[in-house]
Amino acid sequence: MKRKVFVVLFFSIFSAMLGVGIIVPLLPMYAESLGASGIWIGIIFSGFAIARTIFMPIVGRWSDRTGRKAFIAVGLLVYALMSLGYIIADSVTDLVAVRFIHGFSAAMIIPIASAYIGEISPKNKEGETMGLFSMSLFAGFGFGPMLGGVLKDHFGLDTNFYAMGALCLLAFFMVLFFLPELHLHRNVKEPRPYSEIIRSPVTKGLLFFRFSNAFARGLLITFVPLFAHGILRLTASQIGIVISCNVLLTSLLQAPFGYVADRLTRRGLVFWGSFCFALCIGLIPHMRSFTQVFALNILIGCMGALALPAATALVVEEGRTYGMGAMMATFNLSMSLGLVAGPILGGVIADLGGLHPIFYFGGLVGAIGALASVVFLKGK
Repeated sequence: MKRKVFVVLFFSIFSAMLGVGIIVPLLPMYAESLGASGIWIGIIFSGFAIARTIFMPIVGRWSDRTGRKAFIAVGLLVYALMSLGYIIADSVTDLVAVRFIHGFSAAMIIPIASAYIGEISPKNKEGETMGLFSMSLFAGFGFGPMLGGVLKDHFGLDTNFYAMGALCLLAFFMVLFFLPELHLHRNVKEPRPYSEIIRSPVTKGLLFFRFSNAFARGLLITFVPLFAHGILRLTASQIGIVISCNVLLTSLLQAPFGYVADRLTRRGLVFWGSFCFALCIGLIPHMRSFTQVFALNILIGCMGALALPAATALVVEEGRTYGMGAMMATFNLSMSLGLVAGPILGGVIADLGGLHPIFYFGGLVGAIGALASVVFLKGK
């Protein structure tokens, strides 16, 4: 039965993230076509993360008390319906509202699905199990930009939104009809309060890692398409390939690096992966061609893959004590805060000084976060 949970969640999350990945690299250009400035593009991307930030702690705690399946199914259904919202939006404020509702639904999907996978993870194989599951997330999001660029170039942007809706609806039906509810959340008799969770040194280290990594990744997703289109003059298909190569490589390496995380020091993997990832972000302004930015994104994908399985394995360890839903929500909350702060501050920097300083700032924040995380994870 646990194998069935894993298989259903793997393919449903892959389908949903494929749909989301189809639109993300093209969203900055879509926002610009509606008249959005740099700061508004940041707000549009951050609206998604703000909603996740607000609702994840509530949903995570609630799922620890009632179960996981209903939240995942409802979130996927709202995901599918929001595809029509993007098409209907005809102003910047409409797009912000759509992104906020989209973020609300996201609070019920990835953190809760990750909590379910954490509950079925065998002891001492947390890195391998979570790494294998993360492949669904990164593979879907990785193939999405490549497919999205082709769809946009050949059929127009609205096709991308319809494709996202269809894929998310498919994921909804997979969860609704095939995902069992095992009630493993009952193994934690009384979930701990969030105030106790964040006092744990290990949790603090994980939060520093996730925030700084998401901050830099938010800048990457939001402003690399603008850099590639406006400065390097790349086509939509080329931009999709650049984003996809990064995420797909991260996906392919999740399982092997998860295996490594179960056998080496997880603290060291978190630090070196996140620190080198941050340094690569700072090199983006020096890219001068499609080939160069493609090669750099391959390196970024490798570094991103190195840190995440080790970090999620530590999250699962903490979740067995504090409640898996609450711990996954806390971990993803720090990611959402990074995805809020990164695009908004990046938008401010873009309006004041152009695109290049954005990536230097993102690399600096990522490096500081990596150093802070290794201090708090000292015991692990």
